Amino acid sequence: MISDDELRRKIVEVLAQEFELDPEKMGPDATLYDDLGLDSLDAVDMVVVLEKTFAMKLTDEGALRSIRTMEDLFQFLLRLRSEHTS
Repeated sequence: MISDDELRRKIVEVLAQEFELDPEKMGPDATLYDDLGLDSLDAVDMVVVLEKTFAMKLTDEGALRSIRTMEDLFQFLLRLRSEHTS
C-alpha cells in the first residue's frame, strides 16, 4: 500500500496532468473551484480520473459534494483507502 504522502503526490500529479494545472498551486488550502478554476463538469471528470487511477469507486455523493479544497480531497481519498483495505 502506498503511503499517505505518495497518495497525495499521485493525486496532485494526476489532476495537474488531466486539467493542465500547476502542481505548485495545488497545496492543501487550494480551493478546487476558486483557486484551481475547476467547474462542475471538471468535478465529474475528476471523479472518473481518480476512480481509474486508484481502482476505487467514489460513490459517496454527499462527501464528494462537500469537497472544496485539495485537503478535503486528500482526506476523502485517505478515508476511502483505509475503508477499502479494512
